[in-house]
Amino acid sequence: MAKEIERKFLIKGNSWRHLTKGTKYKQGYLSTDKERSVRIRTINDKGYITIKGISVGTTRSEYEYKIPIDDAKKMLNELCVHPLIKKTRFKIQYGNILIEVDEFFGENEGLILAEVELNNENQQLNLPDWIGKEVTNDSKYFNVNLVKNPFKYWPEPKDS
Repeated sequence: MAKEIERKFLIKGNSWRHLTKGTKYKQGYLSTDKERSVRIRTINDKGYITIKGISVGTTRSEYEYKIPIDDAKKMLNELCVHPLIKKTRFKIQYGNILIEVDEFFGENEGLILAEVELNNENQQLNLPDWIGKEVTNDSKYFNVNLVKNPFKYWPEPKDS
């Protein structure tokens, strides 16, 4: 069984921006159940379907498969819950960890999150100073929930 062990953080400032170029992502959900989510995603000219289980701590089941790009685009437009998630992902190598920074657009514009995938739940992290508050256990930051409750509708003050 495939497992994802991940921690999420808010970003402080803009000092990370010069470190790499980003890639455009578009994704939507066929299922947004708490127990499982089914995501369709496009990255450049590739399509993917991903099935994720419920999170237990920082771990959950995850299965991802390539699908034809035309099928992915059609599912995003016709079958997925809207609004779609639109973001640019920046992959930044920092020591022995890969930090994926997601800058959201559309309904979630203004939100910037960092994700770090771990080898195990007890892995120690040495993070750069532009990494802010940890939000791993705050479900409002899950992409699946950003479809249901987009960032632009969150009450002020917004976390940052």
